[in-house]
Amino acid sequence: MLNNYPHELSIDDVYFSPILPVVLLSFLAAVITVLILNKLKVSRYFYAPSYVFIAVMALYMVLIDHFWIKF
Repeated sequence: MLNNYPHELSIDDVYFSPILPVVLLSFLAAVITVLILNKLKVSRYFYAPSYVFIAVMALYMVLIDHFWIKF
């Protein structure tokens, strides 16, 4: 029987929240995106680049949660 409700992820006997891999993957994707924006010199047009980083990370969190991991 397949359970559609969120559940814990277990590694050995340690239980993790299902949002943990979403946060880690979105952070890594946001870092890569910001590095690309810096390389292309697009980030100089942003008023507050740190807010852009948080917004991109939140966008990746929503997309990863909706399309891939679905916790």
